[in-house]
Amino acid sequence: MSYHILVVEDDEAIREGVSIYLKNQGYTVFQAENGNKGLEVLERETIHLAVVDIMMPVMDGITMTMKLREKYEFPVIMLSAKSEEIDKITGLNIGADDYVTKPFTPMELMARVNSQLRRYSRFLQMVEHKEEKKEKEYCIGGLVVNEDMVTVTVDEKEVRLTPLEFKILLLLVKNAGKVFSAEEIYETVWNEKAITTDTIMVHVRRIREKIEINPKEPKYLKVVWGVGYKIEKQ
Repeated sequence: MSYHILVVEDDEAIREGVSIYLKNQGYTVFQAENGNKGLEVLERETIHLAVVDIMMPVMDGITMTMKLREKYEFPVIMLSAKSEEIDKITGLNIGADDYVTKPFTPMELMARVNSQLRRYSRFLQMVEHKEEKKEKEYCIGGLVVNEDMVTVTVDEKEVRLTPLEFKILLLLVKNAGKVFSAEEIYETVWNEKAITTDTIMVHVRRIREKIEINPKEPKYLKVVWGVGYKIEKQ
């Protein structure tokens, strides 16, 4: 499969450099100099992953990611400067899947891109073959997770999760009552050794905001302080 990658970056030198490396890896690359132009590309092209800078004129990367998450589920990797730590966390909170801090090496970015596309490919295969499989459904009170249909409902209302959020929730729901450490979640979902687990807390918080009536007093997704996370048995 030939993947299409969108690079949204206002610095032309960085944009061109990233595009060249991606093309050398066999990817089809589309470019945009700001978030507004990036959204225009999404309207006319099929995109499988976006590399989005945080600080851009006209429309920044945070706003663009927030808008694209209303319609698209492909992975988003954000580019951030070291001084943009708060913006980086904000990006993860509103739907970004990963981030790379400037300055970065081409090999580091390519590793993140390849890793995200492997997971997204598996997600697309699950969706594509959902009608060929016997459905697996997990019910915890009003929370229903359908593994084969790749859907989540809470009190019969559909909840939209990103591919990573779905995988994390599915892991916890299939093992309701079991406590998973952040490292265990990372290594199971990412399928690689946990070097950092900072993003797990952010992903869990996002899932909570989507499935809980009151995220501050969660009914389903609980924190076991000092240990990890679990889905409470009902």
